[in-house]
Amino acid sequence: MSLLEKTAAMITGQDQAWRTRARARLDQLAIPHWALGRLMDLGLDLVGQTRALPPPVSRKVIITMAGDHGVAAEGVSKFPQDVTPQMVANFARGGAGINVLARQAGADVVVVDMGVAADLSALTAGGEVIDKKVAMGTANMSQGPAMSREEAVRAVEAGIEVVNELTDYDVFGTGDMGIANTTPSSAIVAALTGRAVAEVTGRGTGLDDRQVAAKIAVISRALEINRPNPADGLDVLSKVGGFEIGGIAGVIIGAAALHKPVVVDGFISTAGALIAQSLAPMTAEYIIAAHRSMENGHGVMQGHLKCRPLLDLNLRLGEGTGAALAMHLVEAAARIVSEVATFEEAAVAGADK
Repeated sequence: MSLLEKTAAMITGQDQAWRTRARARLDQLAIPHWALGRLMDLGLDLVGQTRALPPPVSRKVIITMAGDHGVAAEGVSKFPQDVTPQMVANFARGGAGINVLARQAGADVVVVDMGVAADLSALTAGGEVIDKKVAMGTANMSQGPAMSREEAVRAVEAGIEVVNELTDYDVFGTGDMGIANTTPSSAIVAALTGRAVAEVTGRGTGLDDRQVAAKIAVISRALEINRPNPADGLDVLSKVGGFEIGGIAGVIIGAAALHKPVVVDGFISTAGALIAQSLAPMTAEYIIAAHRSMENGHGVMQGHLKCRPLLDLNLRLGEGTGAALAMHLVEAAARIVSEVATFEEAAVAGADK
């Protein structure tokens, strides 16, 4: 049995006995019933996910997966591919948006080279970046498959391996870096949901109307040429995906197998979540949707996963920045379910029946 198969087989849903225990406490908090709304919903999920009350959430990490895409040659991004390794180096120096927001959230950042089309050996040798490189970027999906099926499996298993090396953490967050990666992400959501390409394709790094139309045409061509099977997440990943997207799927699968919550960032991370759900459906019970991004297809993805985002701040950066912001709410929810006194503990009269 492969690592992917073994890990997927370990995933069970949230523990209903622990959820019942958490609900009994939340129902008795010395506040109007369910007055903290979705924070209480999240607290319930955290207890069900972790099988613990209080749920452990203090040790947080954001895993930022990096990879390049052959489809960048089609002009689907406003930025050159050289930006990917440059930004990875910035992550390693601690100077990127994700570093700043992660520090504020008390989370560590782990950067993984899944398939950057550059030599990052100086960074990996020094330990600033984990080397899980599958290849020097994917192939151009508008001309054929982005990767082989074997490479797709390797990408997902690399994400699982990273989680298995970080088991001291309580909460995992996902992030991404890769020029042109909104293009494969749009292709993935179209392939897995059956929605029209134009409906799920956005402006990415800031494309104008003409450039968006060209991007839609590239994605449509990729889907027509490759014909990914929506019933097979590995087929979709291999034909129109990305190495970092596969790595994110692996992080989600790995975290779910450990009964640990995973805070999923934006559009690219949610493409990884779609792949994870296709390969192991129960992973959806461990996903916390950090936010809704400005990308057209993000709401479609979250609807397919049946998860509601915690935040809606017009973010479109990626890197794991939305996950870092949402981790403040994760910690708040954990504290509410475990630290707010009940009516009995506070010696406060309850509401009239």
